[in-house]
Amino acid sequence: MSDLQTIGRAAQDYLAAKHSARERALPKSRAAIRLCANTIRAAHRDEFETAGQLLKDAGALLREMAADLREHLDIFHAGFVADAQKEYAEAALTCALIKRETLPMPEDLGIEWAPYLNGLGEAVGELRRYTLDRMRLGKLDTCEVLLADMDEIYALLITLDYPDAITGNLRRTTDAARGILEKTRGDLTLVASQAHLITAMERVQQRLERLTDF
Repeated sequence: MSDLQTIGRAAQDYLAAKHSARERALPKSRAAIRLCANTIRAAHRDEFETAGQLLKDAGALLREMAADLREHLDIFHAGFVADAQKEYAEAALTCALIKRETLPMPEDLGIEWAPYLNGLGEAVGELRRYTLDRMRLGKLDTCEVLLADMDEIYALLITLDYPDAITGNLRRTTDAARGILEKTRGDLTLVASQAHLITAMERVQQRLERLTDF
C-alpha cells in the first residue's frame, strides 16, 4: 500500500501542476484574442500607433502562455494556444499588408507555422473589409493593390496541399479565402466599371457644353 500512496501523491502533484498551468494560460489566450480583434479594428481606422501597441500587448501574452506551458506541451498543443496564435498572426499580417510593410515570418512572431498560415488566410477577409471601405472613398488604386495581395495569398495557400492534421484545417481557410477573393474581385470590377462610365459621361457632357457655347 505504501507504493500506492507514493503513486497517489505523485499523481496529485503532477496533475495539480498541469491544471495550474492550464488555468494560468487560458485567460491569457482569451485576452490575447481580444487584443488582436482590437488591433484589427484600429488598423481599419488607420490608427496604426494604437494597433501597434495592442499587437505588442498580445505578443507579450503569447510569450507568457508559452512560458506557462513549457513543461506541459500536451496542453500547449491542445487547441486554445493555436487559436490565439492564429488571431495574432491575422492581426500582425493585416496591419503589415495595410501599411505596405514587409510581412513578419512565424519566427518573428514566435508562433507555429499552422496558425500562421491560417492567420494569413483569414487576413484575406480583413483585406476585403478594408477594400470595401476604400471603394466607398473612391480610392480604387489602393483597392487594386489590396486585391493583388489577396490574390497572391490565395495562390500561395493553394500550393500547401498537406493533411489537415498538419496544417490545422488550412484547406477550409483556403476555400473561404477563394470565395472572399472572387467576391471582392466582382465588387471591384463593378465599381471600376461604374467609375469609368461616369468619367466617360462627364467627358461627353463637357463636349456638349463646349459645343453649345458657340
